[in-house]
Amino acid sequence: MSSSIKKIPVEVSASFQEMFLKNSPLHTTEVELETLYKKYRREISDRDVIFLGAGTCGLAAGAGKTLKAIKKYLQDKALEDRVEVVEVGCIGACFAEPMVDIKLQGRRRLSFQQVTEEKVADILDALFTKNNIAPVLKHIFGQFEDEHALPWENLPSVSEHPFFKKQRRFVLDQCGVINPVSIEEYIAHGGYQAFLRTIHTITPSNICDMVEKSGLRGRGGGGFPTGKKWKLALANSADQKYIICNADEGDPGAFMDRAVIEGDPHKLLEGLLIGAYAIGASKAYIYIRAEYPLAVKNLTQAINDAKKYKLLGENIYGSGLDLDVIIKMGAGAFVCGEETALIHSIEGKRGMPRPRPPYPAASGLFKKPTIINNVETFANIPLIISRGHEFFSAIGTSNSKGTKVFALSGKIKRTGLVEIPMGTTLREIVFEIGGGIEHDYKFKAVQIGGPSGGCIPEEKLDIEIDYESLKAVGAMMGSGGLVVMDEHTCMVDVAKFFMDFIQRESCGKCIPCREGTKSMLEILKAITQNRKHEKENETLVRFQGIMNFERLAQVIKDTSLCGLGQTAPNPILSTLRWFRDEYEAHIYDRKCPAGACQELLSYSIDKEKCKGCTLCMKVCAVNAISGERKQAHSIDQEKCILCGACFRSCKFAAIKVS
Repeated sequence: MSSSIKKIPVEVSASFQEMFLKNSPLHTTEVELETLYKKYRREISDRDVIFLGAGTCGLAAGAGKTLKAIKKYLQDKALEDRVEVVEVGCIGACFAEPMVDIKLQGRRRLSFQQVTEEKVADILDALFTKNNIAPVLKHIFGQFEDEHALPWENLPSVSEHPFFKKQRRFVLDQCGVINPVSIEEYIAHGGYQAFLRTIHTITPSNICDMVEKSGLRGRGGGGFPTGKKWKLALANSADQKYIICNADEGDPGAFMDRAVIEGDPHKLLEGLLIGAYAIGASKAYIYIRAEYPLAVKNLTQAINDAKKYKLLGENIYGSGLDLDVIIKMGAGAFVCGEETALIHSIEGKRGMPRPRPPYPAASGLFKKPTIINNVETFANIPLIISRGHEFFSAIGTSNSKGTKVFALSGKIKRTGLVEIPMGTTLREIVFEIGGGIEHDYKFKAVQIGGPSGGCIPEEKLDIEIDYESLKAVGAMMGSGGLVVMDEHTCMVDVAKFFMDFIQRESCGKCIPCREGTKSMLEILKAITQNRKHEKENETLVRFQGIMNFERLAQVIKDTSLCGLGQTAPNPILSTLRWFRDEYEAHIYDRKCPAGACQELLSYSIDKEKCKGCTLCMKVCAVNAISGERKQAHSIDQEKCILCGACFRSCKFAAIKVS
């Protein structure tokens, strides 16, 4: 599952030796090196350690309270000197948060799930005072594999958990495992070794070749070959070049970049450093949204620590590479995920796309050659350098190599971050990794790729995930949001949600996107509107809009200025393609088959079940319900505002919704 959940050598890594013997602010001697290495390789550490998942998802689940309870327990039991507490990022199993791992000296690391504050004392008692885990077995998620420690008998491995079993983790391998704000720990796990090897032994041209041969494609949405893009920038001579990491993760349901930066920020930095060397850039920007305060905090510390170890600055390790990394916080504009709009934002201008060519590789930031890749793309680079392009290209499909990280959310039992080899089917992700649909409802669709993506129906669940196959069914890879929907989801309502998002986030520069998305949203609103709210000729206008719906979507797709506008109609086109019957029910019958569109519902009272308790009358704000006490009631459909208060209040299931 993870490079940290496997057999590891005890030998001190080359990067660790070089960092600590030559450039460490600690001025380590050779005698102290092995002791220091063991301190930061916790698999072979001689201390007891408690790891707490303190990423955003963990904190939202109550990890802050769990941390206070842990510290109080250690204080009360006088264990503060013996036990170290380490806050780590999210391992990906968001459904199991708050997660707490415990590593006793000489024993394998144990992972516990849903450790709320009231469970802390029982779990810590079992391990630190009784050394007997039997009383807390129900809380155990699994144990980490480790050949240097004694296993816990009859306990499953974390890597064998259904959520992790089919994953292959490279980008996420150390998230939730190591201390994200300890550069020493990252180095002890082989961090920056790929970068040091690069600047000492590989030319920029060869780096670009390796990345191109690996088959790595941009993980931000478009899927352009990364090595090819880097070569374009390398070939452009200029007195200044820039490299930018796009961490402006704006898709609803996407949180991959945030988790990587919170849990393993040095991996991003190492990939960024290698990219800068490969194209000859001397200044790097990381464009990240201000709504990610923990990610910004961890990234800021990672950059400062990298400077202390002389990994940033002038003539890095005698290579001739000068590099400065600047964090630029965005204000949350979705359009700034588009690379030319992002460039304008960094320059201090309004974030608006510009026509291409020229492409940023030729004329980008401040009109200088510029490369832009997202977090996941850069996080793959150290692996390609350290394991070789052949290793990376052996994973995946013929046109889509390596792994892909997805944020799995929606009506699914096991939510979280998953990293799967390209070619894995959607069915495997939803039903094996994700555990199937919440409450065992029927699967309906999965939205992939965010607002620019599309919805994939049940009959296409066995499609293999890669760039081309997703396009064939009207979707796209996107940044990696994957939202699962069940039988109670209305696909017209889904299209309306995404169109509302796109319309509000449009920069307004080009007419097709600005006006076209507005018109499409108005048509969707009309489709889901109750007849009694229509006035004068609105019914005729509604049908006229519907008749031109698909043509309007195609015009927007063909004529918008940037990629965001060109993909804006995708949610509508994909839902129309696969769920046309739902549109027809909304248009012709004024009914929502899923029962999700509030205005198209109607409430009535089953006279056989009604007891005349009058409770529904009392909660009705518009006096639409009438009837005598202990007699069957009725609802005046003209007065009813479809609020559903009567339905929620009825204790006899007498209110029917249709």
